[in-house]
Amino acid sequence: MSKILEKQELIDRLIDLAFAEDIGDGDHTTLSSIPETAMGKSKLLIKEEGVLAGIEMAKEIFNRFDSSLKVEVFMQDGSHVKPGDVAMLVEGKIQSLLQTERLMLNVMQRMSGIATMTNKYVQALKGTKTRVLDTRKTTPGLRMIEKEAVKIGGGVNHRIGLFDMILLKDNHVDFAGGIDKAILGAKKYCKENNKDLKIEIEVRNFDELNQVLELGGVDRIMLDNFTPADTKKAVDIIAGRVETESSGGITFETLRDYAECGVDFISVGALTHSVKGLDMSFKAC
Repeated sequence: MSKILEKQELIDRLIDLAFAEDIGDGDHTTLSSIPETAMGKSKLLIKEEGVLAGIEMAKEIFNRFDSSLKVEVFMQDGSHVKPGDVAMLVEGKIQSLLQTERLMLNVMQRMSGIATMTNKYVQALKGTKTRVLDTRKTTPGLRMIEKEAVKIGGGVNHRIGLFDMILLKDNHVDFAGGIDKAILGAKKYCKENNKDLKIEIEVRNFDELNQVLELGGVDRIMLDNFTPADTKKAVDIIAGRVETESSGGITFETLRDYAECGVDFISVGALTHSVKGLDMSFKAC
């Protein structure tokens, strides 16, 4: 795919696809039991403590399905919520409320789960300079909203996709024939194609780290599967010449150990690939 789709276009496509797979040729349960002219209200009821995310996306979903729905928001994205809180009230055709309910909840529960998880990591890093990064380990088709949820939770987006940064990982280095060839190839590519892209490279040991520092030309070094002790040693060797990132095998329990080594970033795939949704429901009122 050569064309980079704008964020809004990707979201519109996501909403359309989600409605297509859920409603098909009609929500026959709703259509058979609720008159077309019936009006009502539903509230978004929070049932679990966490960080709210997806309100703006929910508004997009309601508007795209039925622009006559009126949405009254009481709690914004990023709010800390608890059981019993009412985040928003939606008023309009009951048929529309029922047909948008599941998609809205699916999106908001997942985004809120990601924001809640991210915030937990962010809080654990308080007092250090380290920021938590997401990864590309996202649900296909949902990357834009999952990465938005990371930001809402206080984290930092790494790269959106393969198009907005060069990240030379172990396979790139091995296939290219080594550290030098990978870096020089990336720099040559950017120059020839007039691309202003940051270059990051993953290193697996101190030999590779020293090769990178000797050659230069990168913006960030990822320390892959380094122990905390080796991470501290590597950070001291790098001495602030480029940004540093820790990745690989880092758990919530070891997060602080890596941050205290002085790395700039820690990337955590678990923010998006294995998160639990935040419990909430959309109730008639």
